[in-house]
Order: sequence, then structure tokens, then C-alpha cells
Amino acid sequence: MTGLASGFIAYLLLLLGVALITSRRNHTLPDFLLAGRKLGPWVVAFSERASGESGWLLLGLTGLAYASGLGDPSGTEMAPALWTAVGCFCGLTLAWLLIARPLRIATEKYGALTLPRYLEMRLAESSGRKRDPLLRIVSTAIIAFCFTFYVAAQFDASGKALAATFGWDRWVGTVLGMGVIVLYTLMGGFLAVAWTDFIQGWLMLITLVALPLAAIGEMGGFGAVSERISAIDPDLLSLTGGRSPMLLWSGIISGFAIGIGYLGQPHLAVRYMSLKSPDDVAAARGIAVSYGLLTYGGAVLLGIAALAWFGAGHFVDPEMAMPAFAKAVFPGWLAGLLICGALAAMMSTADSQLLVTSSSFTEDLYHQQIDPDASQQKLVKIGRLVTVVVGLLAFALTFYSGSSIFKKVLFAWAGLGAAFGPPMVLCLWWQGVTRNGVLAGMISGLVTVLLWDNLDANAWLSSQIEGLRLYSLAPGFLVSLAMTWGVSALEGQNRRGIER
Repeated sequence: MTGLASGFIAYLLLLLGVALITSRRNHTLPDFLLAGRKLGPWVVAFSERASGESGWLLLGLTGLAYASGLGDPSGTEMAPALWTAVGCFCGLTLAWLLIARPLRIATEKYGALTLPRYLEMRLAESSGRKRDPLLRIVSTAIIAFCFTFYVAAQFDASGKALAATFGWDRWVGTVLGMGVIVLYTLMGGFLAVAWTDFIQGWLMLITLVALPLAAIGEMGGFGAVSERISAIDPDLLSLTGGRSPMLLWSGIISGFAIGIGYLGQPHLAVRYMSLKSPDDVAAARGIAVSYGLLTYGGAVLLGIAALAWFGAGHFVDPEMAMPAFAKAVFPGWLAGLLICGALAAMMSTADSQLLVTSSSFTEDLYHQQIDPDASQQKLVKIGRLVTVVVGLLAFALTFYSGSSIFKKVLFAWAGLGAAFGPPMVLCLWWQGVTRNGVLAGMISGLVTVLLWDNLDANAWLSSQIEGLRLYSLAPGFLVSLAMTWGVSALEGQNRRGIER
């Protein structure tokens, strides 16, 4: 057995061992879905970052930086690698500042285990509806729809990484990745997910910091790397990418729009909810923000270093650059460990999204709507069944969607960010938000993203203003914000008029 295979097998056995140990502590639905709200700041921070930085970071963003440099002088990408990294870092910082502490306090106050349940309980204060099936059904449907695409992207990433590492057919790697993810999620619930995320988070951090720095050292330092890339195209290292002013601003706005999506991601929100105490938020935030700075910067640097090492056009699929780079720079056993960092990124996101989707169905639909008297053991079984079903649907979608990992993730990210971002922020920070305002915001945000992407709105936009293109989350977020605030404000005015 090669060192590469040994490192990989040892990693998978470690994950399954964690799942086996934690499976013995899942006695109730709160245990299965939120680890009983008993997690400390280090585990939560690493789990939140590992879940937020999926295969799109280890393979997608590194592949983007390899293919188009810092600023994408070709102008083909919606958001250049540099501005994507900057926007994401700002977005995750904003989410920890605006969402984490108030959501942790509010969900404990209402006894909410899921985001849809929190919205229902919070809005009952203004709507007078103690039970709101429509709100739960709409929010659960949005989560399931978007997360199926998101999980499919992670399965696709695992297939690519394993194919590049061991020479397997892509479907073999996809099946193996899916099987391990679903198995340890089934066994250990959120506790297993959180602790495996903690392990995976360290692997991801080491991969994104150690690999580019070691490679740059071997090439003779940053100056030598810069010379190699400048020989290909000097604009690859330019902050503007040599773009026209309008195309440059389009890329910057789209990069920051990706970051805004952090405000509405249910799989990250549950991390805040699982903290042992609201007082732990500050420590967890410091860890998460520091981690984000290192990993986003590391991903872009890794792609740039791979471009200098291999040259342009070396890969038919640029998203295969990271595994090939690890094998080229390090000995087999260490390369295997670092490639596990890529698998870690996919697994830590996919397991979180599977769990959030199953929790929405189990708690928000089955428990609240169909069988309120169901036992805790039955609810845990239902949650596990839904996990398998969603995993299989995502697996099927992996092979029926031809888009890249990066594009699959950007679509799902936009849908969730537009649907839940503005309603979540307003529910936490404005007493005037209403149930109909939140419904209007969620539906209009998702519909805007779907129409923008499928009707090719950017082609029309570019025809009106040359060079202007926007990531669909930008208009989706603005429409959702306007609808949530507008409908809520209008209902507030009508209510005050009636009271007079």
C-alpha cells in the first residue's frame, strides 16, 4: 500500500471512529440536531469555518486563481479570485457580528432547534399565529431545494479529488465520498459533525497555508513566482486585472455580494445556536475570523503558486490543480494527508447541509405538523431517514448537472443568502418585522436569483451598460431586503391606522 493510500485510509477511519463514539450520546432530538447546545468556542468556530469553506474553496477558488490570477484579466469570471476572497472575509466577519450572539440568545429563549422554527416563534409575536405551517413549509422547501444542489457540489468535489489522487473513475470517488459523509452523519448527528469539522478544519488550514508556502520556497521565493507569472501575463498579478472600470466594479461588487451570503446560510446559523453560552460568541468570533483570513488568503496564494509551478493551461479542469499540486510538492504520505484537507472541506459542508435539511423536515414538518407527540427516538430515526434520502437525491444531481463545483455552490449560496439573509437580520434587529414581510422576502429573494441566473439577465445588463455584470445574490438580496422591510412597514402603518 502506498503512503498516499495509507494517509487517506487512516483519515477515513478516524472520521468513522469519531462518529461511532458520538453516536452513543444522541438520545434526544436536541442532541442529534444541536449537540444539546454544549459546544465550546474552539469547536464551534472551526466547525463553522469548515462548513462555510467547502470544496469550492479548496478546489473551486484555488482553481479560479490558477486559471485567471488575482484579477481575471480575461474578464470571463463574474468575481475575480482576489475580490471573492476579500468579499467572503468581510461577509463572514459581518455574520459573526450581526447574527451569532442575538441568534444564540433568541433560539434558546424560544426553544427553537432550527432556523424555520425560530422564524415561526419570533414572528408569532407580531402575527398572533402560534403555529404557522406556511412559513415552516416555505422555509423548509427553500432549504431542501438549495442544499440539494450544494451537497451535490460537495459530492462532485470528492469525486474529482479522489479521481485526481488515485486515478479512479469519478463516479467511484463520488460514491465513496457520499457513503462516508452520510454514514458518519447518520451515526453521530450534530456532535459527530461538529467534532469531525474540528479535525477537518485543522487539515484545511494546514493545506491552505503549508502547501503554497512550501511550493513558493521551492521555486525561490515570492520574487521568482512573480517573475514566472509575469512572463505569462503581467495582468494576472494585478489587483484590477487590467479590466475596464465598469468590469472591474462589477467584479468587486459581485465579490462582496458573495460575502453578504454569509448572513443567510442555515448550516452556519446552527453553529451559533450550538454554543454553550452567548458569552462564548466573542471568543469563537475571534477564532473564526482569524481562520478565515488565513484560509481565504491561502486559497488564492495556492492557485497563484500552482500557476507559477505548472504554467498556464496545464489542466483541462483547473479545479484539479490542488490535488495535483500536493502530489508534485510533497512526498506521498504527506500529499495524501493534504488531499484529505480537500476532502475535509467537502465533507464538513456536506454533512452540515444534510443535517440541516433533515432537521428542517423532521422538526419543522414531521414533529410540528404531522406527529407532535412523536417520541424522541422516533424523531431521531426520521431524521436519519431523511438524511439518506437527501444524500441520494444530491448524488443523482451530481451526474445530471454539468456545471462546475464553483458554479453549483454559487447558485445554492445565492438562493439561501437572498432568501434568508434579509429576513434573518431584520428579525434579530428590528421589532417591526412581520410574518408576511418575511414570507415576501424569502420568496422574492429566491425567485430573483432563479430568474437572474436562468434568463441570463447579465447578457441584457451588459447590453445596456457595457461590461456590467452582477452575481445573482446582489439583486436577490436587495429585492428580499426591500420586500421584507416594505411589506412589514406597510403592515405596521395599517395596524397603527386601525388602532387609531
